Amino acid sequence: MAAFVSKAMLAASLATAVTLLTMPQASAGGEKEKCYGVALKGQNDCAAGPGTTCAGTSKVDYQGNSWKLVPKGTCVTMQTPFGPGSLEPITRPS
Repeated sequence: MAAFVSKAMLAASLATAVTLLTMPQASAGGEKEKCYGVALKGQNDCAAGPGTTCAGTSKVDYQGNSWKLVPKGTCVTMQTPFGPGSLEPITRPS
């Protein structure tokens, strides 16, 4: 019985290790930043501007005054049909 428990524990440990190795890597410490103008309609994290309340309330794709949390250091490299993401609210065509 003890050998069975040890094999089961080894299998569980191996499965956990494989899962951790295949997960996408975030920035150091999992730090995030607000990135404006990158969220799709209804998929923002918060601050979707006038006429909206919070998460999931943006009215159009890439709304410039709504933001999404992204790994720190990646916002301004994200490209949308209207240009890159921004660390500050931006004006986008409606």
